Amino acid sequence: MLDVQDVYGARERVERTARHTPLDYSHTFSEMTGAEVHLKLENFQRTGAFKIRGATNRIATLSDREREAGVVTASAGNHAQGVALAATRMGVDAVIVMPEHAPISKLKATRNYGAEVVRHGSGYDAAAERAHAIEREEGRTYVHAFDDEAVMAGQGTIGLEIVEDCPEVDTVLVPIGGGGLIAGIATALKAQERDIRVIGVQAEGAASAADSLEKGSVQEWDAVETIADGIAVGRMGDLTFEVIEERVDEVVTVSDSEIAVALAALLERSKTLVEGAGAVPLAALLSGAVDYEEGETIVPALCGGNIDLNTLTTVIMRGLVETGRYLKVRTVLKDRPGALRQLIDVLAENRANIYAIQHDRTSRDIAMNAAEVVIDLETRGHDHVGELLAGMREQGYEVEVLV
Repeated sequence: MLDVQDVYGARERVERTARHTPLDYSHTFSEMTGAEVHLKLENFQRTGAFKIRGATNRIATLSDREREAGVVTASAGNHAQGVALAATRMGVDAVIVMPEHAPISKLKATRNYGAEVVRHGSGYDAAAERAHAIEREEGRTYVHAFDDEAVMAGQGTIGLEIVEDCPEVDTVLVPIGGGGLIAGIATALKAQERDIRVIGVQAEGAASAADSLEKGSVQEWDAVETIADGIAVGRMGDLTFEVIEERVDEVVTVSDSEIAVALAALLERSKTLVEGAGAVPLAALLSGAVDYEEGETIVPALCGGNIDLNTLTTVIMRGLVETGRYLKVRTVLKDRPGALRQLIDVLAENRANIYAIQHDRTSRDIAMNAAEVVIDLETRGHDHVGELLAGMREQGYEVEVLV
């Protein structure tokens, strides 16, 4: 099984390519939670995510013959970029198989880092099948995204940095997809002289690791669904399962809504952009999924910041809805002069700011002498939403909350 000496051995190799990322004390989240919260900003890593660490260590440990033959892997995102950059830095030829519908930004980034990109299949499974075929045909080494001890050891260097930068750490929160990140970090932390708690966090819609640990064997989910696409993995690794089962204290889950709230809070309060998977550890802390003592020193590992801009827009909006900062309602007005103005006056009296109004006389669901109005509103929290809805209803409006 992976040993802490493997992690220490990986450190020198990883430092040649990866950055020692900041550990930032957050006054905001410390005040919100009552804990001493330090954010491990791995979203500032080269390529925007932790994957460069494991990829660097795995490629650095290749034999001369393996280096000559090159490497291959399958990925639609962070792992692809990590392998591409690590291989280029070490003069190793890399082929990355990406699904046909992989985000164009990630495809371009992978090419720009120096790898040959092969597009194949509609999803990861088909891409991985093609990558393994190339492995057999060309004698390349397959660089697994997580189920590889050298990869796990490389990711574990994050744990060493956390202990160095925050010796008083009590608990580290780590996202889990396939399990390589937390397996490496737990191996590093559990070898320290003081007891450090390691808690894994998964999205509810992709909780195969939590399921596996509960049942005592690796479980495979046929379908996963979460905004945290970086950890949307249906099956954890066999090697990672063994390490996690032995060294991780607990695994908790969070909802997509809780992830969205954490991501929006990081943007607004810490001016920090992360992807869905990167927000998962903080989501566990803010939502109460993790038990802790007042004043406990907690480090959420924000594992990456590569989020698609369209996804970011959706996630921010979800976060605003969940915190009572955005409201969309429908009501019906008499189709007469001044009716819309009267409604706007009610909204103004209740301190709601209007984003947009849709006014429709042609809907088949209303009377001929009526108009349907859909309004997008900026609100100030759940209490304000309740006051606003009550105020509208007191004025005789029948209000349907759409979002």
